[in-house]
Amino acid sequence: MRIAALLPLSLLAASLLAGSPAEASHDPSPVAQTRAFVDDAGADPANADADDPAIWVHPTDPGRSVVLGTLKEGGLAAFDLRARRLQLLPAPKAPTGDAAPGRFNNVDVVGDLAVVSDRGRDRVRVHRIDPDGAAAGSRVLRDVTDPSAAPVFSASESEVDEQRTAYGLTAGRDPRTGARWVAVTRRHGTRVALLRLVDKPGGVVGTVPIGTIDLPSSFRLPNGKTWSPCGEPDERPQLEGSVLDVEHRVLYTAQEDVGIWRIPVSGTGFGRPELVDKVRSFGAPQRFDEATEDCVADGPDPGFGGKWLTADAEGLTLSADKLVASSQGDSRFVVYDRTGPNTPRRDFRIVAGRGTDSVEHSDGAAIAAKALGPLFPHGLLVVHDGERRPAVTDPAGEEPATTGFAFVRLETALR
Repeated sequence: MRIAALLPLSLLAASLLAGSPAEASHDPSPVAQTRAFVDDAGADPANADADDPAIWVHPTDPGRSVVLGTLKEGGLAAFDLRARRLQLLPAPKAPTGDAAPGRFNNVDVVGDLAVVSDRGRDRVRVHRIDPDGAAAGSRVLRDVTDPSAAPVFSASESEVDEQRTAYGLTAGRDPRTGARWVAVTRRHGTRVALLRLVDKPGGVVGTVPIGTIDLPSSFRLPNGKTWSPCGEPDERPQLEGSVLDVEHRVLYTAQEDVGIWRIPVSGTGFGRPELVDKVRSFGAPQRFDEATEDCVADGPDPGFGGKWLTADAEGLTLSADKLVASSQGDSRFVVYDRTGPNTPRRDFRIVAGRGTDSVEHSDGAAIAAKALGPLFPHGLLVVHDGERRPAVTDPAGEEPATTGFAFVRLETALR
């Protein structure tokens, strides 16, 4: 997820909270897509489930920029701008037979480092990006994670195996101090951690904790009732999609069944959070049905939700004056403009084009708002595709779930 400048924060809140009608939709199509990945032990790579992209812009030859994508147990993949795979870096194996293996969930770029949340082992993994390797189309990524790196949230390795671990992730550089920040959300929880990357002897990169914040899991409604998002009894409403606006020292993070939060950040931790948009189902009563292991309606919707996001609220990314959010529940992307308090928001879908697939149920997104060669002369939007088609047929003749990443010309999405 990319970092970009925004207009003053006072305008953001007004824009996000305004209820202006959407502009006419312009639905773009991808110009390139990665191959389909299969979450199956017999696939190559095994147990590969695409999730979140990031874009590294080549410092001297933007046409040789690299797109990174997490594949969970399948590792971290690097692609060229035509969506061809350059390299696959496997996720770490389980340290013992009964421990969880590495599982790469989110990725972001700060400088020449690709930073990944390892959901399986509750770590932040760091990989150096080699411009010469990218130019040669060979070894792009090199793991430089501090081998003594501690878990982000867990107090012990046995707690790591409970899998309330590092989940969403975004990174950026503080323009005032040059510190490299990493913000990480917690799976099945509401805690967010702020870390600082530090260079260590031997060329490895470690992390130093700065602070944490716990966001709410229940909310007071205008009718006086208290509402909590539905979930399994031992789970709290988690956050994942996140992006840092480092110029204004703000973190945007999406609480999947709640909405989008804006949280000030500094070298000492987090400021007071503000919920700047809600999902449509915010405040709607639901209960967990143990028989179906799903949430079901438990009364009429009082209408306290937002107008734009259908849960889950997922991937967040920034362009020059826009915040783009994945409305995963209805496979749309919502664009928040900050040019004034009455600027309307709009949405779009990514539809099938000539030889390319539509995008459904997207988890993550990334933007590079600059020319990246002839294929993307005005910038690039990369998104996760939760239903990559055509599907892959396995030896048994079945079609397992497939995922991937789609590459879209930025100007066709953010008109």
